[in-house]
Amino acid sequence: MISILIAEDLELLREDMAELLNAQPDMQVVGTASTGAKILELAKNVKSDVVLMDIEMESLSAGIMAAEAIRDAGIDTRVVYLTAHETEKTILTAMATGAADYIVKGCPDAELLEHIRSVYAGHPMMDSRIQEVVLEEYNRLRRSEKSLLFFINNVSQLTAAERELVKLLLQDKKVKEIAAIRCVEVVTVKTQIKGLLHKFGCSRTKEIVQMIRELNISHLFLNE
Repeated sequence: MISILIAEDLELLREDMAELLNAQPDMQVVGTASTGAKILELAKNVKSDVVLMDIEMESLSAGIMAAEAIRDAGIDTRVVYLTAHETEKTILTAMATGAADYIVKGCPDAELLEHIRSVYAGHPMMDSRIQEVVLEEYNRLRRSEKSLLFFINNVSQLTAAERELVKLLLQDKKVKEIAAIRCVEVVTVKTQIKGLLHKFGCSRTKEIVQMIRELNISHLFLNE
């Protein structure tokens, strides 16, 4: 028997959901709540296998905050979001709480029940749209991590002159300005820039500046 807690602020939806789940031979609703605070209290005191969690209740992110609190408290239950919100930002913020699944309201009853059973069995059948959003974020983070390691490694190999050059580029200085500031010929700056581009595997200085800013490591140069 799958024991389920329901967090939903609309009473009618909460009652309909409980009726649907209790009608299943392998499911039992062991508690319902209309706020994030109440579902957290229930989760602490009532053993459950799954918590069906709405996101917007007493606040826009009440469900997400409750899921975080459930996770941080070490409560042994699986959170499944059941919400009307499906923006990428909301999905990523919600799934970052360690939730097992994310279901958009309005799906067929049979699909909802299948999601719950799959989560209980330890094999969430996350919707393709949700999978796509989460996977893309995972890949983005992996790319960022690799880029950061690559940059940090190359930064450690820069000469003092090259570090000074990067600092000026981050200040949006042009080649002529850099030459004037450093009291060298323009051709000297251009030669140093070529060396810099080679080290970072870039074709333009704008790429170096953009990547440093995106990786949030400008301070490695500007604070010198």
